[in-house]
Amino acid sequence: MTDPTIAVLDIDGTLIDSNYQHALAWYRALRSAGKTFPVWRLHRLIGMGGDQVPTAVGGEDLERRVGDQAREQQGKEVDALLEEMAPLPGARDLLVAIKERGHRLVLASSGQQRHVDVFLDKLDARGIADDWTSSADVEASKPAPDLLQVALKKLGAPPDASSVMVGDSVWDVEAAKKAGMPAIVVRSGGFGDDELRKAGAIAIYDTPGDLAKALDDTPLA
Repeated sequence: MTDPTIAVLDIDGTLIDSNYQHALAWYRALRSAGKTFPVWRLHRLIGMGGDQVPTAVGGEDLERRVGDQAREQQGKEVDALLEEMAPLPGARDLLVAIKERGHRLVLASSGQQRHVDVFLDKLDARGIADDWTSSADVEASKPAPDLLQVALKKLGAPPDASSVMVGDSVWDVEAAKKAGMPAIVVRSGGFGDDELRKAGAIAIYDTPGDLAKALDDTPLA
């Protein structure tokens, strides 16, 4: 094996089956603020940072009027759904497989710290990952590359360090492209293969477990 690679893995939707709960949480939060949007439209935005969702779904006027209120309520709605969120098939196996090959591992989330803590426990990942992130670590969320750049900084690595991003949405792939990382994707984000490939995904797998089994066919061999 050549020099170890840094694997930057998204948590929400990639390792934890949470995307549909997040979409429902946004639906309830915005509805409580007086605006109702179809859940499918909100689902298409999951993976994008919560600081951008109100503008993306309803424009800058919606962000000005209810953005902060909706984000606070969305966090509370997620709190109520955490028990329903579970690791996707093979999620921990993927983490172990990456570490067994000598790579360094950062779990990159733009979620709230209290939610990240729950997910780390669900994955039993604290003893595997070299580090992890939360929304408190960045000012600009995906599809901006900031979260991935912070992930490298957490390990003291330069921006051009050999690295690979694993995510589940076009927003992950776009952020990886801006950060200069190849992106591998699992289908749990609900995006079509054509969308993911057009965004720049180099490989697509059904589950984290499928990726773990095929890891030697990827830059994480």
